[in-house]
Amino acid sequence: MEFRLDDGQIELQQTVARFCVDRFPLDALGDREGVPLDRSIWVELAKLGVLALLLPESTGGVGAGVVEAAIVFEQLGSHLVPGPVLWTLLAAPFVPGAASGEQLVMGVDATSLLDGSVVVEHAAELDMLLVVGDDGVVAHRTSELAPPTPLGALDPLAPVGRFTGLDGGEVVGDSAVAFGIRVLGTVLSAAMLTGVSSRALEVARGYALERQQFGVPIGSFQAIKHMLSDMYVRTVSAESVTYAAAAVIDQPGDEDPTRVAASAKLLASEAAIENSSTAIQILGGMGFTWDMLPNYLLKRSWAIESDFGLAEEHQLYVGSTLGVAG
Repeated sequence: MEFRLDDGQIELQQTVARFCVDRFPLDALGDREGVPLDRSIWVELAKLGVLALLLPESTGGVGAGVVEAAIVFEQLGSHLVPGPVLWTLLAAPFVPGAASGEQLVMGVDATSLLDGSVVVEHAAELDMLLVVGDDGVVAHRTSELAPPTPLGALDPLAPVGRFTGLDGGEVVGDSAVAFGIRVLGTVLSAAMLTGVSSRALEVARGYALERQQFGVPIGSFQAIKHMLSDMYVRTVSAESVTYAAAAVIDQPGDEDPTRVAASAKLLASEAAIENSSTAIQILGGMGFTWDMLPNYLLKRSWAIESDFGLAEEHQLYVGSTLGVAG
């Protein structure tokens, strides 16, 4: 089956990209380190419909499909948009104020809890924390918890903190809701990683065409060509599998949604991490790349890869299903 974006999807993609370029410029990433989330921009994201994409129009949502959501989140990943956008989208059906940007929601898998404590991104700025387990979804209002303990962050654009005392809470969803959150979150996090992968390729390619060595662009060297080709293949493969997984969720059939989601996250994680690392290597000619975009891309890749299951977990699951009839 050949998959192409239609005119409406392309317009959606371009609209979100323009918004991100205007509100989250990549040439000012250093200015965003350690800065609290701008709630006004968060509300603008909501007005754009990002946080209500999957809500039905009858309830004030956009009524889009998962494919459209993947298109949006690929752009959000590509532009390193900060904040718990994905979890807030997933919480919109049962957390009042999430779709409008009034409530910032983050979530964790129940397996992440250790003696009632957990480390989460943007802990100090959250209004709600969700804990997703096999039996259902439990919500904790952060105002009712002890203030989080700040910790060192892997991603400089996503400060983290530790919450404790996560006993009790309000049950807001059953096992079916939890399953849906896990599958949707896996696919849309794969879309964000695909966006990171694509951005890393763009940065590396642009530098390879501009950087001169021995009187010619380094992109003309065979070794660099091979590196860029591998980056392209990884990006296209991840994008193809991610959109295929989104389409499966939109139109359920014989495919196992968990398996296609795991496949997408597995390839997208590899593409984002490998491409970001390769971009750092290609830009190494600058001599010092710590403050350059590829380093931010790599750190964001590690952060997203750790949410909704590590690549190794998805690899094991996909492997366990090989040879199993659908």
